[in-house]
Amino acid sequence: MKAVHFGAGNIGRGFVGLLLHNAGYEVVFADVAEGLIAQLAAADSYAVHEVGENPAVQTVDNFRALNSNTQETELIKEIATADIVTTAVGPHILKFVAPVIARGIAAREPGLAPLQVMACENAINATDILAREVGSRPEAAGGALEDKAIFANTAVDRIVPNQDAGQGLDVTVETFFEWVIDRTPFAGSEPKIPGATFVDELAPYIERKLFTVNTGHASAAYFGFEAGLEKISDAMADQDVAEDVRAVLEETKQLLVSKHGFSSEEQEAYVQKILARFTNPHLPDTVNRVGRAPLRKLSRHERFIGPAAELAERGVVPEALLGAIAAALRFNDPADAEATELAGILASETAADATARITGLEPGHPLFNAVSTLVEERQAEVATASA
Repeated sequence: MKAVHFGAGNIGRGFVGLLLHNAGYEVVFADVAEGLIAQLAAADSYAVHEVGENPAVQTVDNFRALNSNTQETELIKEIATADIVTTAVGPHILKFVAPVIARGIAAREPGLAPLQVMACENAINATDILAREVGSRPEAAGGALEDKAIFANTAVDRIVPNQDAGQGLDVTVETFFEWVIDRTPFAGSEPKIPGATFVDELAPYIERKLFTVNTGHASAAYFGFEAGLEKISDAMADQDVAEDVRAVLEETKQLLVSKHGFSSEEQEAYVQKILARFTNPHLPDTVNRVGRAPLRKLSRHERFIGPAAELAERGVVPEALLGAIAAALRFNDPADAEATELAGILASETAADATARITGLEPGHPLFNAVSTLVEERQAEVATASA
């Protein structure tokens, strides 16, 4: 069995590549980073160090590596004979890997089982994005690729911190991981990947992860930043920060239980597991790294505004989430481009205009006025500090 995986970075090697290797696949890594590809091509194996509860070291071998810029012909041949293609490149890069995937699918011999394609990105329904990009290619004209590939959405979750210098190809990851895959496109032929979970309806699991892991992680970052703390684990060791994060996840739990039918006990167990992950002292994530890109995190369907808006639509005032939104508005790391852009919007626009631009909320939405008040308060703080 063979899998082609786009993205040979830490997530690619330490999560997706590891699980595919453990499932018995030969993994062909594809990436544009020449130095990284050269390292992989020269190596027989690398180690994945799992830190946290029940730490372990796993060895990955039986892999090859190709430069997707300079070895496209070879890569097309690999895709044409592969069983699986996965990605971990970032949602915005999918459009750049789609052309070679389309050519590889088109080159598959008649009679081969359909290629199983899964985008493992930190985005909702990322495989749909990839499928649309592949479908827009000339090779897909007239439905030419429809019987040659299956596209399945996934939800992935594993914290991979910044790596220490000198680790080479070895990767440090947390012990916890979750790879949930939509079963329905496979029609009974889903791949056997130990550790992956196949479900008939993926949306609840995507939102559970986004509104628990991502919301909680970012909340810890912004509350921790306000408290002057450096690492996420330091923030979660602070009683006030930990209580604020817990209150946020209590509100998202309320929404997830009501909307998707998770039992309260099941979601509470998931919340406790997530909180324990954030306290892992072996993961040296900083509040600045996790808090970066506040404009994206404050956008309409993301981790804060998304659940807060749905709660407001249900008649619930999301007090804790509003507190996290206020903390996000105060994130002012000058090294982060989005934080700088956020400060510019707050400095140059009215509270109502800034609220609409930052959050995507319409003025008539039941959450709009509450967020607009937070924006106005932040603008007043900045004006006072500048006076």
